[in-house]
Amino acid sequence: MKLSLRYASVAAGIGLAAGALATAAPASAAPAPVVAGYTHYAGSAEEAAANKAFFQAVLKSVAQKRAAHPHAASVTVTYDASGAPSFAQQIANSASIWNSSVSNVKLQASSGGDFSYREGNDPRGSYASTDGHGSGYVFLDYAQNQEYDSTRVTAHETGHVLGLPDHYEGPCSELMSGGGPGTSCTNPYPDANEKSRVNQLWANGFAKAVKSLEKSAKTG
Repeated sequence: MKLSLRYASVAAGIGLAAGALATAAPASAAPAPVVAGYTHYAGSAEEAAANKAFFQAVLKSVAQKRAAHPHAASVTVTYDASGAPSFAQQIANSASIWNSSVSNVKLQASSGGDFSYREGNDPRGSYASTDGHGSGYVFLDYAQNQEYDSTRVTAHETGHVLGLPDHYEGPCSELMSGGGPGTSCTNPYPDANEKSRVNQLWANGFAKAVKSLEKSAKTG
């Protein structure tokens, strides 16, 4: 089952009944992820599991490529933006924001990256998704990116790639509060706690991923 994390939408007519949205078929997102058990925008156990799965999928992909250089000062995560040409500038801005905010992981554009971006129409809005088998992508919804600040949406979803969960009840100063503060919030930058968390995740998580791969190679 695919699990997803999305940028919350509070548009008129959509409301907060995320469970109802979960049953609606996307107009052009293919393959479509299954939004598991969403009942409100305050987060859920399924959403937390989706975030963890996405981060671990990206981490494993990176570790496999970098196992030969486990002591590098920072980890490079590559992304393929070719599937979201309408958002090329927002994706580039998002990568620049994160690269200037954290030191233990860097984002770099590349064909066939560790994760990819896609675009289209989906009534569930934008989200980060993984199928649990190492394939992860960020989907950017057209309508939602017109309603909300598009760079904030993109940077928020990229935050999931780097391991951060949603915190919709947070203030606009928190990037991972997503759509919680409303459409007037245009802040695309992570706060000090979010920066620290990403640095910690990639310092510890990457080292553990490399050790796990090395152990598997010796016993395989």
